[in-house]
Amino acid sequence: MSLSKSPAASPRAGGVAAAMSALILAVLLAALDQTIVSTALPRIAQDLDGFDDIAWVSAAYLLASTAVTPLWGKLGDMFGRKRLYLASTSVFLIASVACGLAQNLPELIGARVLQGIGGGGMIVLTFGLVGDIVAPSERGRYQGLFGSVYGVASIVGPLLGGVFTDQLSWRWAFLINLPVGIVALAIAARALPAAARGAKARIDYAGATVLAAVATGLVLVASFGERWGWGSPSIVGLIVATVALAAVLVPVERRAAAPVLPPAMLGSRTVVFSSLIAFLANAAMFSVLVYLPTYLQIVDGVSATLSGIHMLPLVAGLVISQSLAGRWAAHVERLRTILLSGLVANLAGLLLLATIGNGPGALLLGVYFLITGVGIGMVPMVVMTTVQNSVPAADIGAASAVVTFSRSIGAAFGVAVFGTLLNTGFADRVRDLPTAGGFDAARPDTVGHLPAALRDTALDAFAHATAAGYLWIAPALAVGIVLALFLRPSGGSGHTVAGGAEGTAGAPTAEQKAAA
Repeated sequence: MSLSKSPAASPRAGGVAAAMSALILAVLLAALDQTIVSTALPRIAQDLDGFDDIAWVSAAYLLASTAVTPLWGKLGDMFGRKRLYLASTSVFLIASVACGLAQNLPELIGARVLQGIGGGGMIVLTFGLVGDIVAPSERGRYQGLFGSVYGVASIVGPLLGGVFTDQLSWRWAFLINLPVGIVALAIAARALPAAARGAKARIDYAGATVLAAVATGLVLVASFGERWGWGSPSIVGLIVATVALAAVLVPVERRAAAPVLPPAMLGSRTVVFSSLIAFLANAAMFSVLVYLPTYLQIVDGVSATLSGIHMLPLVAGLVISQSLAGRWAAHVERLRTILLSGLVANLAGLLLLATIGNGPGALLLGVYFLITGVGIGMVPMVVMTTVQNSVPAADIGAASAVVTFSRSIGAAFGVAVFGTLLNTGFADRVRDLPTAGGFDAARPDTVGHLPAALRDTALDAFAHATAAGYLWIAPALAVGIVLALFLRPSGGSGHTVAGGAEGTAGAPTAEQKAAA
């Protein structure tokens, strides 16, 4: 049985704005907590005496939020998204307080795991709720808005983390969630529609466990590949185990009555290709959002705050393109055109960034950032809207979770791969420089320890290593463009069948036929 969307289950016109404001606040908090601790990590390690394991503070959140995303999506389909959204937000807020009050690193890491569980639910259920509240032809406009919030949070997060750490305490990077989250929770409880439940079915515990294990393996490989060594027994073992678990997942889901990841959905070209595009685009996006501020701070010598100001053209391009693409998406037949335009603009931006080793001026660099932001802004909204419009209403949550899952894994791998390319390229270029005085050829952040006479050489090496990294990442978007050429975004007021004749609105799924 599919989720019913009767008028009584939808918010009144005046309530849509309130519902969206609550969802925006929640997505902002969940997205910020993926990046806000990055600039606070050194102080956290110092205060909690945990330098050796400090990387787990970031990895724990990413790992937990990615692993639970598919389960939150499916549970939302089965039991109604509103109640689960309120529950996940509550978990996130309780965990935020626990993070802010942590007295040692194990406590903080444990609280970050719990926070990731809540944050993963907040994000994926938000995208599913948009599918519940608005018609398919209007989803693009709202998905674009949330995509802008997510992108801006990725840049603003490290800045806020730095401000809180320097002016107050790193604990406020977590405690600030409480007042904002309570407001979002109160608005959501009142404004969100009480959607009908899906068909009663047993929860797919086996599938959820295997899928969570696959996600855990992927995130661990991406987060610690360089630190442990890409060819180390630990990483190779993780890769083998993850591939084996992924192979086991298919038969497990085929036997499940209500699979977390419906096998029919994996037979849909729209879902599979869109998820791959989401993975590739997010890998490229996070290589830009994470490492361009680093480039500005090391090469141009600006502060963390000023690096954020320099990134404003990218933010402007992202927000403007998301807004325009969302409006254009009301004409569903243009979805593939918007997606291709975004991927091409993003590819052009990366190719321009591949020239920053030559030291472009601030104005020219701003133009590069603007073009890259325009490309980044168009893709996420179109991918999510395309997938939601291609599945039955009963599977919107699961489909949204697949895309969100792909984005999270793509972000983790984008940061990891680019970091490896950057550090390896930099080390190769400064191999002959002296390592005395605290300079480490494997750590670009130690450039400042070099004598002034050699510092310019090292900065030039870092600039060219960054540029080379973007040149290596660019082919990922070229693959995304090829995949987008084979997409056939579906539209209309109904949904199409995952794995069936895409474009046939309202056709019943196999599960619906069995129920009938």
